[in-house]
Amino acid sequence: MSRLYRLLPAARRLRIANDTFQEASFARSSAARIAAPTSQHIRWQHAQAEATTSAAGADHAPQEQPDRSQKQIKYTSESYPNIQRDSRFKELNSDDVKFFKDLLGSESAVIDGVNQDALSDLEGFNADWMKKYRGKAKLVLKPDSTEQVSKILKYCNDNLLAINPQGGNTGLVGGSVPVFDEIILNLSRMNKIRSFDDVAGVFVADAGVILEAADNHLAEHGHIFPLDLGAKGSCQIGGNVATNAGGLRLLRYGSMHGNILGIEAVLPDGTIVDDLSKLRKNNTGYDLKQLFIGGEGTIGIITAISILCPRRSQAVNVAYFGLESYAKVQEAFKEAKHQLGEILSAFELMDHRSQALYNKATGARLPLEAEHPFYCLIETSGSNTDHDSEKLNAFLEHVMGEEIVSD
Repeated sequence: MSRLYRLLPAARRLRIANDTFQEASFARSSAARIAAPTSQHIRWQHAQAEATTSAAGADHAPQEQPDRSQKQIKYTSESYPNIQRDSRFKELNSDDVKFFKDLLGSESAVIDGVNQDALSDLEGFNADWMKKYRGKAKLVLKPDSTEQVSKILKYCNDNLLAINPQGGNTGLVGGSVPVFDEIILNLSRMNKIRSFDDVAGVFVADAGVILEAADNHLAEHGHIFPLDLGAKGSCQIGGNVATNAGGLRLLRYGSMHGNILGIEAVLPDGTIVDDLSKLRKNNTGYDLKQLFIGGEGTIGIITAISILCPRRSQAVNVAYFGLESYAKVQEAFKEAKHQLGEILSAFELMDHRSQALYNKATGARLPLEAEHPFYCLIETSGSNTDHDSEKLNAFLEHVMGEEIVSD
């Protein structure tokens, strides 16, 4: 197990690792200390494919994807021929695979496409959810502890093997899949909920915990996870933090930067950064966790988080209305913030085209019969149903009376 470094030592090691990587040469020995594939390679040979909103999934494979044959998907490296594989990174061999199998133990923790034909097993990990991007990974590793992640990254760093971290692969822009033959490091087996303090509202869990599972666990204690996404049944909280996912609750609870209290992460050379603080008011030193939030794994892979979770609201109301212009949408938003104040939890905008496409694709009936250029959905959440309903009704009467809202 790597030594646990606190904040300043970790910062120094990270700086040294990054500086050393900039001096990398083709003749560098395998034992050289560089900011390994992790630092160069999470965007690592990924220049054109931007990050996903959420990264997460089930234990053995990413979430169910659209019905389209993997063989029909063009390789990303062919779609973007200007992206070339970095020749400094070595290709996998049987010795590398043996090391990883010995390390992880369980056969289910390794999908080996180097020594055998595992194309069908690798398909779900090599392509993104939209079936637009496709990599050529021959090996998927699924560690179940921070120590295993540390040993994997150290080995890859020392042997110049490129790594692509991946959760549930729920993103829509290809950021969670490899471009070339990177090793896929999937955190789905790191799915333990470590603790929840119902007094302070602090939740601590592994990075591979599914967002919906985390929220359901908190619901049992009367609390709520401050993030909600359409992919919550598959995305992992570590990927949510790594991509700084915003989600439907941002208006009420803010971004990940404000809710995350601490992070446990592994740097490219295998160093474990233990900054898993559960203290809300922490005025000491550098706030290094902010570098990892939204960092997409480029300076290290998040393995656990501690996050502040508010009380779950007892009263929830929803309103849906149509508007005639974007200017009216802005007016409605201003009035919502002014009149609904502390109970406003969501304000979502949709245009007519998106609603028409939804209707065409699903056949579902739209909430309003009349057509409007824009639609808005408002959610309020509070502790008193009568009070919240009264405020929402007053708001709706006002925006209708002022002809801000049409329907």
